[in-house]
Amino acid sequence: MKKILLSLFTITLFVTAFSQNQYKKLPSLGIHFVLNDFKTATDVRSIGLANVIKAKQYGKTGRMNAGIAISYLQGLSNHVDFAGTLTGSYLDYPIPGKTSSSSNNNNLLLEAVATANLKLLTDKYCVSPFLTLGVGASKYKGYYNAFIPAGVGIQVKLFDDVFALLNSQYRIPVTENAAYHFYHSFGIAAPIAKRKEVAPVVIAPPVIEAPKDRDGDGVLDADDKCPDVAGIASLQGCPDKDGDGITDADDKCPDVAGLARYQGCPIPDTDKDGINDEEDKCVNVPGVARYQGCPIPDTDKDGVNDEEDKCVNEAGPASNFGCPVINEVIIKRINAAAKNVFFATGSAKLLAKSFKPLNDVVKILNENPSYNLTVDGHTDDTGDAAKNQTLSDDRAASVAAYLESKGITADRLASAGYGEDKPAADNKTAAGRALNRRVEMTARNYK
Repeated sequence: MKKILLSLFTITLFVTAFSQNQYKKLPSLGIHFVLNDFKTATDVRSIGLANVIKAKQYGKTGRMNAGIAISYLQGLSNHVDFAGTLTGSYLDYPIPGKTSSSSNNNNLLLEAVATANLKLLTDKYCVSPFLTLGVGASKYKGYYNAFIPAGVGIQVKLFDDVFALLNSQYRIPVTENAAYHFYHSFGIAAPIAKRKEVAPVVIAPPVIEAPKDRDGDGVLDADDKCPDVAGIASLQGCPDKDGDGITDADDKCPDVAGLARYQGCPIPDTDKDGINDEEDKCVNVPGVARYQGCPIPDTDKDGVNDEEDKCVNEAGPASNFGCPVINEVIIKRINAAAKNVFFATGSAKLLAKSFKPLNDVVKILNENPSYNLTVDGHTDDTGDAAKNQTLSDDRAASVAAYLESKGITADRLASAGYGEDKPAADNKTAAGRALNRRVEMTARNYK
């Protein structure tokens, strides 16, 4: 028991020593309703707590005796309160080793207790659980006894410094005539004193000499690195003509805004292509922004850059969009085939004598899968111009359809009609009109 009391005393001293006492409880008076439970305590000692709980013999008010208590409370620190409590109960006290002479042997039991309440939280909070431990004495008829109260409780703030207190204790006998029992209380405590207000200490301000600012730039001389030249506060009073955040004294380009890593100068552009060196992947060769400062690439090195080169991986002249030139023999074969394409008069229907030359074109395309073909249709100026346009469209499409029927995919073929707009000869003669009624086929090795 001495060890328990010593532990509580030590904890109390520790908490009190290290607390700033901002929320220490004011001296307060409390009134409490009390229930004494001797029977449950006796059952716990005789059959054990587990059996009492199992038999549901705990907490029954019919087994308890009521009483009234008054208390005095005062904070020792933010977390420790002293409580002195006087309790009066009218009951039949079960003095150990003695039995009552009648079924109604009630007398006044007086109990005086001094406890320390060790709170988990300070009085700043609305709810604070606490542990309680102390010493107590009782008087019942001619018997004087001592006991130790130990328990738990909870404090609820109702409003400023007024609290509701709920506490349950287990009272452990010290003298032989004292009995074990549970003690439950519920009450309200209110302060009997007011908190002292600390008057603020007024200190007369010292007389300070007005600070100086020789250059009148708003930066005091004590903080001004350039006290004789007007500057800006962000640069400790030094000037910055180009506004780049670098003082003129440290700026190698004081009239042009730049960066600190280039000593106040702009980011350089060595090849003068308008792309600064930090973003330019070809610092010494002029280029364009979309290639990060490098020139437009020419993958096949044919002098036609990739953006204009329709055959990026094959060298060819600019006249053929960077693609290899088609063999002149093939061009002549295709032109010869085109001159031998014939249609029914006024119609887009191919005549049978056109099939052989067109089949030669099919062979050329099959042997050269990179080739594509454009078919253009033309007419003379005889008749209505709109009808001639339609007829030229249909004849060009008819040739493309024939080639497609022989296995040439549609994406390799294109057809267009030009009506009478592109004559190859004079329409005033029959020979000229015959030359104008024609189909032209052009091979190309690009899309």
